[in-house]
Amino acid sequence: MLERQRLYAQIQTALKRSRVVALLGPRQSGKTTMARQFVSSESANYFDLEDPVSLQRLDEPMTALRGLRGLVVIDEIQQRPDLFPILRVLVDRRPLPARFLILGSAAPTFMRQPSESLAGRLETILCNGFGLDEVGADAQARLWLRGGFPLSYLAESEADSAAWRQSFVQTFLERDLPQMGLGASTQVLRRFWTMLAHYHGQVWNAAEPARALGVNESTTRRYVDLLEGVFMVRQLAPGHSNLTKRQVKAPKIYFRDTGLLHTLLGVRTEKELLEHPKSGASWEGFVVEQVLQTLKPDEAYFWATHNGAELDLLMFKDGQRIGVECKRVDAPRITHSMHIALQDLALERLLIIYPGAQRYALNEQIEAMPLAELARDDAAQRFGFE
Repeated sequence: MLERQRLYAQIQTALKRSRVVALLGPRQSGKTTMARQFVSSESANYFDLEDPVSLQRLDEPMTALRGLRGLVVIDEIQQRPDLFPILRVLVDRRPLPARFLILGSAAPTFMRQPSESLAGRLETILCNGFGLDEVGADAQARLWLRGGFPLSYLAESEADSAAWRQSFVQTFLERDLPQMGLGASTQVLRRFWTMLAHYHGQVWNAAEPARALGVNESTTRRYVDLLEGVFMVRQLAPGHSNLTKRQVKAPKIYFRDTGLLHTLLGVRTEKELLEHPKSGASWEGFVVEQVLQTLKPDEAYFWATHNGAELDLLMFKDGQRIGVECKRVDAPRITHSMHIALQDLALERLLIIYPGAQRYALNEQIEAMPLAELARDDAAQRFGFE
């Protein structure tokens, strides 16, 4: 297993200053493995809400939790939203006998209502799959193909990795989505998810999948919102600048894990990936996700006009505006669209992320940057954010 030292240090720091720390991310992304580095699963302070024994122990939650000392871990917290008010009472005690590390497979927006009782007491950390900063620059091709889920990335062979991802997709469709209240059949959900894979890197149009599935547009939008809420897809919102131009107002769709994207596209090997018509879009989404995970901007958008000008990523951090273009080419060049983006968006700089090895300037504001630089400890500084 890879040691996730940065994530461990981030959790450790958060636990020192916050009474409750929420570690959120998709299933199988390594949350439980990380939590067990803080509290053993055999400890009385560890609760797994998918374990019948833990559920039985929490039949009377106040009684079960009130006497515990030190750090308490509660895994799959979204299964018991009724615990949030109880946690508020427990963490308001003085002196404070226990802090809580809660793990969840739903995004903060999905748990907003139950977690509101912990306002001012809760710090959230995202646990995605492995990132380029964790696996290293030399492993970027493997990470792109297999995705960042630990059991997929670390599998002994491409066949084993593909088999794990296929099983994950099946379990997700048959168990996880129905638990969220989706009444559609497994076959319909697979068709929808596969359709969505072909929208990867494109502006989302709910009408076309709705017609294909025989449902209304609000239903397909709800499906996408649910998939975003469990960290499967990202809806990258459009940014707006010059109001005199007609700008795209619908979000772009990206699969957050390219390994799952490739499974739904039927891609199993690096050769198949490089020859696939969605190869460029897949690489774009891979870069976008790595940039967002590594740099953690305050805000992030894409930008496009109906006249054809576009920018893959518009990031705001510490008052700065930085643009990113993802180009899977040997030697990136400045395009007319980049000039328009620089002017209309008032960018400080525009970086073209490409798979090469050399960083070089194209003009005073535009640089070509190797994707490998995201694996460096000073990646944020090299982007100009620190």
